Amino acid sequence: MTAEYRYDVEVLHLLVSPSHAYFGRAREGAADVPTADAEQAELVTGKGIVGDRFFGKAAHMDAAVTLFAMEALESIAADLGAGPFDPLLTRRNVILRGVELAPLLGHEFTLESGRDEVRLKAGRPAHPCAWMDQMLAPGAHKAMRGRGGVRCQVVAGGLLHRGPAVLVSPVPLDPTKAGDANVLRPSRLP
Repeated sequence: MTAEYRYDVEVLHLLVSPSHAYFGRAREGAADVPTADAEQAELVTGKGIVGDRFFGKAAHMDAAVTLFAMEALESIAADLGAGPFDPLLTRRNVILRGVELAPLLGHEFTLESGRDEVRLKAGRPAHPCAWMDQMLAPGAHKAMRGRGGVRCQVVAGGLLHRGPAVLVSPVPLDPTKAGDANVLRPSRLP
């Protein structure tokens, strides 16, 4: 029998954007693209979030949905003596409160919200891009390393709703560590 741990969390934001704002725009600057902070989002097995820039893209099937802890963003702001930051500027799809995400890497887990649930597999860390220094504050790119969230594959689709939710994990999590950086390998980036 597999262990099951249940955590009360809150889905604060659901970012759905049909276009990239930062990717491939080093010279042009950030794009002004439509972005919805949706009340609910439809997740499709193996494809991602309907209407999002990564939906159905072969290169992103295993990482089409990015989860991010609000506590991490608050810790980054505190470290930089800045903020509060707009969580939508991080371009993460699902902003949660009350959950440590790093231990989920390599595991399938469920998010129950409203009367619906979705099953995800956390495949890899969500590394920040250099744009964070411009969009949040100088030094944000470095401060976000190790706490940029997790990129997930949709294993079983459904609707995800903003508001109170339950994260069902196969591994124990420590919600008090939601804003902590996890251990990283040394980076070649500045």
